[in-house]
Amino acid sequence: MYTLGMEEDDAKPRQFYAVSYQDDIPKPGKGLLIPYGQKVALIKPGHGPLMVYATRALVPMAALFLFITVGVLGVETYSTFNTASLPTVSVINPFTTAKSELTYGTQSALSNAGFFADTRDAFVTEGMTFIDVDLTTMRLRFFEDGVLLLAFPVTAKGERGTFWQTPSGLYAVTAKKERHYSSFGNMYQPFSITFAENFFIHGEPEYKKGEPLPSEFLGGGIRLRTENAKILFESIQTDIPVLVHEAEVPLDTFLYEPKIPALKARHYLIADIKSSTILASSDSTAVAPIASVTKLMTALIAAETINLDSSVAIRDMSFVQSIIPRLGDRNKVSMYSLLELLLIESSNEAADVIAAQVGREKFISAMNAKARSLGMSNTTFADPSGLSAGNTSSPGDLLLLTQFIYKYRSFIIELTADRDLPTTYTRGEFGQLVNFNLTEDSSTFIGGKVGETIAAGQTSVSLHRLNIKQGERIIAIILLGSSERSSDVTKLYDYATERFGQ
Repeated sequence: MYTLGMEEDDAKPRQFYAVSYQDDIPKPGKGLLIPYGQKVALIKPGHGPLMVYATRALVPMAALFLFITVGVLGVETYSTFNTASLPTVSVINPFTTAKSELTYGTQSALSNAGFFADTRDAFVTEGMTFIDVDLTTMRLRFFEDGVLLLAFPVTAKGERGTFWQTPSGLYAVTAKKERHYSSFGNMYQPFSITFAENFFIHGEPEYKKGEPLPSEFLGGGIRLRTENAKILFESIQTDIPVLVHEAEVPLDTFLYEPKIPALKARHYLIADIKSSTILASSDSTAVAPIASVTKLMTALIAAETINLDSSVAIRDMSFVQSIIPRLGDRNKVSMYSLLELLLIESSNEAADVIAAQVGREKFISAMNAKARSLGMSNTTFADPSGLSAGNTSSPGDLLLLTQFIYKYRSFIIELTADRDLPTTYTRGEFGQLVNFNLTEDSSTFIGGKVGETIAAGQTSVSLHRLNIKQGERIIAIILLGSSERSSDVTKLYDYATERFGQ
């Protein structure tokens, strides 16, 4: 067992050692950059499980807190879609000794630079072959058997919140194609390496006849210079791990003066989506059924595990009840159109068809694993639609989910508002949809999801613009167990405006 220990306290006396010329002569070892085409024979030790202690004594307290909350609570996720073997990498909270293992999928913990570096070092120590992409320093590296063979600059990456952003995580290469056609921008990606279905490493994009795209075009994922992409393409095999890091946006330190309003809603919460400041809350940890708010997680798992450009067969399926049935007479439909139907019209049919693409039980398991990875400790998912009373969560947990979607998959929020997003995915197959998510004041409404069952009552998660003296803020309003959802949302928004608005 290998343990990365804590650094010594700066308060202790420093020790100095005399060194000789011989000490300064480089010695071959893992991690050295070997010129392309050459290899160094290294002995692989038989290592057992590897533990990474996720603290450093000299890290400032604010950074330590971020690492503990993100690293410990955000490291566990589903591992049902990729199969490359990994060493056991664990994060241990030194205060609670709680431990969780690193598995495949998006991983908030890997947005922490220290944890990312420790994980990469663990892979090197175990003699693994893998790709390491740091989207903060814009560098890509390829290790073979723990030896660094290639290092290239990343020339462009997808913008935050778009379809083609690559979140921090651990993935596996699923396919390689010398000239991959992408529906985004009607372009071709030379020497394309696919991982996690919707993410790519590739050369400089070009049109069909070989003309380059404008330099300001950012779509397409992780871009290298074409000559470098070719070298990487020829050096790797499918199934190898891809370790991705991009630093979190610095914590928003905006402060409110919190005062709790008197409301009749059973469970409610108002919070600034960026700074996490709670403006008003009944009990943020109270657990209750959430009905179709469940579909936010369904959409997130679909976007992370299923190719949105694919067509889906829907023959011989028995559908659950939807308010507006739309799939009974269809043989197939595009995945993106299903996502529209799921989020805009809250289609239970669409939820079941989406889950069936990877297997219903496997999909539900992925939903619950994602909840754990986001730190949603009060959340359980029993189905992909929200019909079951077993779909439960708390206002605080739903805030965590909404913040993750807003930060990394904001197109989901935009779809809930039925906005016409720029995309070449096959969409609009159901014509004009009825949007159940709209609020009374559409001028401040950004997006959100509503739900209603007998067990849950009326539920909702919605995002709104709030104008205050310091500028515009985005607030989340979360309701569980309401009998007058529209009125409650209006009262909470008016409260926020009166207390903090201009």
